[in-house]
Amino acid sequence: MAEESKLDRLRRERPWLDHLVRAGERYSKQYGAHYAAAVTYFSVLSLVPMLMIGFAIAGFVLSSQPELLDELKRSIAENVPGALGDTINDVVKQAVESKGTVGVFGLLGAAYSGLGWMSNLRDALTAQWGHAKEDLPFLKTALKDLLALVSLGVALVVSFGLTAVGSGFAELVLEFVGLDGVWWAEALLKIGTIVLALAANWLVFLWVLAKLPRKPVGWRSALKGAAAAAIGFEVLKQVGTIYLTTVTSSPAGVAFGPIIGVLVFANLVAQFLLFITAWTATARENLLKDPPQPPPPAVIRPVVEVAKTPSARAAAGLVGAGLVAGLLFRRR
Repeated sequence: MAEESKLDRLRRERPWLDHLVRAGERYSKQYGAHYAAAVTYFSVLSLVPMLMIGFAIAGFVLSSQPELLDELKRSIAENVPGALGDTINDVVKQAVESKGTVGVFGLLGAAYSGLGWMSNLRDALTAQWGHAKEDLPFLKTALKDLLALVSLGVALVVSFGLTAVGSGFAELVLEFVGLDGVWWAEALLKIGTIVLALAANWLVFLWVLAKLPRKPVGWRSALKGAAAAAIGFEVLKQVGTIYLTTVTSSPAGVAFGPIIGVLVFANLVAQFLLFITAWTATARENLLKDPPQPPPPAVIRPVVEVAKTPSARAAAGLVGAGLVAGLLFRRR
């Protein structure tokens, strides 16, 4: 009998470690890093059309309010002096002049990159649940992905809206009761804001884990995973904020730090979400729900053996024996 390894012993003694190892094995087996790379690609690709849409919206607003446009140009010239400020002002001017074209191309690009992002995300989540990718009708699948993309966008808007409104309402309450500027009241406000953000993130991740996979997943199976994802996402946001604050302290960091930061952050979030999905899918209550795989079909192959024909001597002997036997029985 093979000796039990230290890792096997630890896994047997600590169920949480065994669960983590199972999740890591599922993540690796189902190509989690490759799917995360695809999701990251479309995440970064969608930034350009989103910026184009933002420029188009800003163009429509600024074109109807010339005084606001002049104030924006003056602010850019004061805060970004030199050639870079002139370049930014030229970009703003072009955005205002070509707001319609920029908006149309931005919407088309956002639709393409958004559908690619959602399709890869749904395939990745489905794979982490242990389901193979199926050949689905293109148009029907695209419509479902578009509906899922819109639903996720609404969920994110509601999540961030709840956080922003809750924080603003709490500040108004502090001012109303005269506790504005009191350290313990502001500390409680900060804690309450974090708790509200965690609750909003939990709802979003619960919907992502339960409804985005192409195979149905029960809400109960995603409860713990959504809680872990909400906490981890807040940690990643804090780390990302510290990173951006650090790298933007130098001229090179100002130019390339945000781009690299967005790329790294998007990949970390994608890998983290897929690992949480694998962790949720490898929970014992979910593993027990998976039926055992049936054995392969039995193949029945009948075997027909053909005996060899007797030799000439054996045939003559058999004939002779038959004649003798026939004469004996005839005499009787």
